[in-house]
Amino acid sequence: MQSSPLSSPADSARSALAARPQAKVLIIGAGINGIATFRDLALQGVDVTIVDRGDFVSGASAASSHMIHGGIRYLENGEFRLVKESVTERNGLLKIAPHYVKPLKTTVPMFSAFSGVLAAPLRFLTHKQGKAQERGALLIKVGLVLYDSFSRDGGSVPKHEFHGRKKSLERLPRLNPGLRYTATYYDASMHDPERLALDVLRDGLDTGEHARAANYIEAVGMDADGVRLRNTVTGEEFSFAADVVVNTSGPWTDLTNSALGQVSTYMGGTKGSHIVLDHPELLAATGGGEIFFENNDGRIVLIYPLAGRVLIGTTDLEHDMSQPIRTTEDEIDYFFDLVKHVFPDITVDRSHIVFRFSGVRPLPRHDDEAPGFVSRDYRIESTPLGARPGTLLSLVGGKWTTFRALAEHLSGDILTLLGLPRTVSTEGLAIGGGKGFPATPAAHTVWLAAHGDEVGRPRAQALLTRYGTRAGAIIDFLTEAPDAPLAHNPLYTRREIEYLAREESVTHLIDLLLRRTSLAFVGGLSVALLHELAGVLAPVLGWDADRSAAEVTAAAQELDEVHGVDLGVTTAGTVPAL
Repeated sequence: MQSSPLSSPADSARSALAARPQAKVLIIGAGINGIATFRDLALQGVDVTIVDRGDFVSGASAASSHMIHGGIRYLENGEFRLVKESVTERNGLLKIAPHYVKPLKTTVPMFSAFSGVLAAPLRFLTHKQGKAQERGALLIKVGLVLYDSFSRDGGSVPKHEFHGRKKSLERLPRLNPGLRYTATYYDASMHDPERLALDVLRDGLDTGEHARAANYIEAVGMDADGVRLRNTVTGEEFSFAADVVVNTSGPWTDLTNSALGQVSTYMGGTKGSHIVLDHPELLAATGGGEIFFENNDGRIVLIYPLAGRVLIGTTDLEHDMSQPIRTTEDEIDYFFDLVKHVFPDITVDRSHIVFRFSGVRPLPRHDDEAPGFVSRDYRIESTPLGARPGTLLSLVGGKWTTFRALAEHLSGDILTLLGLPRTVSTEGLAIGGGKGFPATPAAHTVWLAAHGDEVGRPRAQALLTRYGTRAGAIIDFLTEAPDAPLAHNPLYTRREIEYLAREESVTHLIDLLLRRTSLAFVGGLSVALLHELAGVLAPVLGWDADRSAAEVTAAAQELDEVHGVDLGVTTAGTVPAL
């Protein structure tokens, strides 16, 4: 899809890299770990550039379970360091990103008292699954006591509670009456991962011109002048010189290294899929909290109320990275079976699905080790660049919960290579719209009073929920010119969409649908809305009528093929006759 002559803000960012094709550090892969490392280095004043062959946060980081969690099940793997770090970072994110990360009440239903007690030591020592067997109440109780011991942060989240059958069914009456106990503990929800990542990115960009970011820039090779980069919108190629090249391309790390002439076999990711249901009955049955439990095959799964919908996940399957990443019909059947196991009198079927998504976890190569026991920890591999002086650092592993600590570790290694000191710590440093976020009802009222006069308090509240305190700048933009709600989704306005296009590197319509908004996730799309949105984007991004029509067609095709959202758009971009 070719760019029009009028440059968009994202086009300008890509062109700027070709105009000044060098930096101290080049990060390849703009998932959450790459973006967080970019932010950390930018705060130190390092000349740093980050690129991604697709949109920002469009790979593995876009396929999370929307949780920030300490990883209670990692205890069974003996990964105590990771659990401690994860709990610490979870508690930290509740404070530095309170606009997107919030406490999540989690209930574990149990159907036996002692199941798994004998098998657990064997799993701990060998990391072999053995015969699938549910963990019983005793084993889960021991795990939760240990889990609580890792969280000594002045009560960021409450300690766990155990309940017998009677009280459990009083609290959640639609649960399977065959259960014997439930345990309730708290982790944290992350209701909009892509927007959190974009906040982290903006923090880095706001530090100054030494920090640059461009999406739709692919690393395709290496020569004596640097990494060969290709602008996937225009097809232009150029060499980009850097002293340190950082590969944070997640499950594609080995493929990226191969393109750079550095063959590696670090990765062995597993696929995780999710479905999103519009199902008010199931939503009510959750009682507003996550149901987190073990299926009879030993896989940990979740039923999670989110944005008025119910998220169900996840699988843990081997995946060939040369193949498309898709949610299969067998996985959907698996999800339906597990809902029936926990809520036997609630019917779910494919008519309830409004969205589906899959991703591959960036796990290390694990050969014969069972997927559920593969370490979720991370490591950093260092090798010479090869074609020119410098160092290639490859990140192996990493997860959403620990992105800040991981970035601090990785950027620390980079600063050492560059001979530079650390001048800023990100520990306790608020992220994006979390800066000054009203933490009490009184502060909340004050914020709405200060911003509600311009757009009305309900609208100010919606924007605060959507963007945190960055909503203040958006409100200023909305009121600089006449505005109106979208005809086909009045929860958004035309100038709000214009703001996202101008400020957040929107290149394609699908970027807006999947990552700048949650319109696709909640099932809020229609053909008419796609055409309306393309019409709003066109003057900002320099699209003509043909380009707008092509964007609608391309977006509809990706929604259908990848996410199971069939809007009835033909390949010609028209709506079939009814």
